[in-house]
Amino acid sequence: MKLKEGHLDGKRVFADRERTNILRKSEQGLILFLLQRVPKWITPNMMTGIGMFGSLIVFLSFILAGFYAKSYLLIGILGFMINWLGDSLDGRLAYFRKIPRKWYGFALDIVMDWLSIILIGLGYYYYADGSTQIFAFLFVVLYGWSMIISQLRYKITGFYQIDSGYLGPTELRVIISLILIAETLFTGAITYFAIAMVSLLLVINIIDTFKLLKAGDAKDKEEKL
Repeated sequence: MKLKEGHLDGKRVFADRERTNILRKSEQGLILFLLQRVPKWITPNMMTGIGMFGSLIVFLSFILAGFYAKSYLLIGILGFMINWLGDSLDGRLAYFRKIPRKWYGFALDIVMDWLSIILIGLGYYYYADGSTQIFAFLFVVLYGWSMIISQLRYKITGFYQIDSGYLGPTELRVIISLILIAETLFTGAITYFAIAMVSLLLVINIIDTFKLLKAGDAKDKEEKL
């Protein structure tokens, strides 16, 4: 019965944002499953801290891999799992317990996401060699661009969406985790994947920017009526 009640809470738990990512159904099902098992003493803010701790682990995995052995990159996968746990459950936990602080949570989520991306990008910067470090910079810049698009879309349309089509933060974590595995098996593989990822983010951001401008133009015309 408890699981059924949790299922009924799904609409409320995810009501504040529209998801389009590939893994959304299985991800939301897992989130609801976990929400019902989070101890009462764990608060949404604590979950946010857990998410940041996961990002710190990813950062340290790059540093350790750079100084010692590539196998330390695999620790980064654990970091992404912890980051997903905290980042996915913090706001959802507040909605599940009916104690949401919409604008506080919104602001905290954006700031923590940005700091997480900086940590991950900085970690890769220290791991990369020579000219390939530029891809760490580009990754942070392009992800920041996508975050700006998300905020502007929210301002113009009133809908908060963190995904770019079928690609969302969860898919990005999975992709980077696979890249870390590839790098431990084939030295230098991370550079080729970084080029591909940066290129993909660039294309997605350009497409989303044009969509955003179209939405802005439509909003302007609507307000003139």
